[in-house]
Amino acid sequence: MFFFLLIGILMALSSTSWFSAWAGLELNLLAFIPLITSKSNLFHSEAALSYFLIQALGSALLIFSACLLLIKTSFFLLIISLSLFLKMGAAPFHFWFPKIMEGLNWPQAFILMTIQKLAPMFLISYLSFNFLCSSLISFIAILSAIIGALGGLNQTKLRKLMAFSSINHMAWMLSAILMSHSSWILYFAFYFFMTFSILILFFHLKTFFFSQLLNLYTIPLYLKLSLSISLLSLGGLPPFSGFFPKWLLIQEMISYKYYFFLFVLLISTLITLYFYLRMLFPFLMLASPLMKKIIFPYPPTFTQTSTTFLNLFCLLIPSLFFLI
Repeated sequence: MFFFLLIGILMALSSTSWFSAWAGLELNLLAFIPLITSKSNLFHSEAALSYFLIQALGSALLIFSACLLLIKTSFFLLIISLSLFLKMGAAPFHFWFPKIMEGLNWPQAFILMTIQKLAPMFLISYLSFNFLCSSLISFIAILSAIIGALGGLNQTKLRKLMAFSSINHMAWMLSAILMSHSSWILYFAFYFFMTFSILILFFHLKTFFFSQLLNLYTIPLYLKLSLSISLLSLGGLPPFSGFFPKWLLIQEMISYKYYFFLFVLLISTLITLYFYLRMLFPFLMLASPLMKKIIFPYPPTFTQTSTTFLNLFCLLIPSLFFLI
């Protein structure tokens, strides 16, 4: 199913018509539904049904927009853009995204947060040359930045918090689409690896709630530092690698004179960094007295070692660019 999921994405990306792009999106949808309906999920049937209905509505809008192509081209582009925003979960069509994230395990949540956004992002980038579509992308990006930042403030569930964080990062990628294709692809690549480094730790530690992080007394200190560095990098705090793509986008927005756009994105990033720090301070400071004696209670496994290497080495490599 994962192979067919990738085939659907490649089919949508390499298509020369909207019909073949729609076929690729449908193949991607039909391959992801069996991945959701895993017996290890507690609410797998609800998540699968909700995801199917939302994606079916997006596909219906995409097909409906084809009927409008002969009537008015601008209205066709508007409807097809709205259908793609609905499929990727951008604000104000984000209502389904946190709810479905809550019913998934961490590997499936990672696919939904990263790989499933790739095809709609590419198709939206094809529409960014139209003035009406670029104005809509700007409006959607500002809404995504605000809702993604404010929605994560009162969350105690890690999956919902990561969902609103993904909505906020979507705003940066949409703003990068307006300037150049290479910028948003670079940002997506950084976001992919940062999200992977965080979710693999949550999956290894079997944590789904904020309260579970406070009870992780016996985990090694290097795993705590690794998770902390990953979250700060995802929040865009310098000198970690998450700031590197944001730094490039800030320079491009200043050159394009998108000052208000940049102001909204920076304020939303500060808010997301706040709820990352709110999660990290108790996680690091509220430790058991046994932590002073037992820093490494058991030998590190291969998963722990590889995860720590990915976080402490790969995520810090782009920080060297600031020294050049």
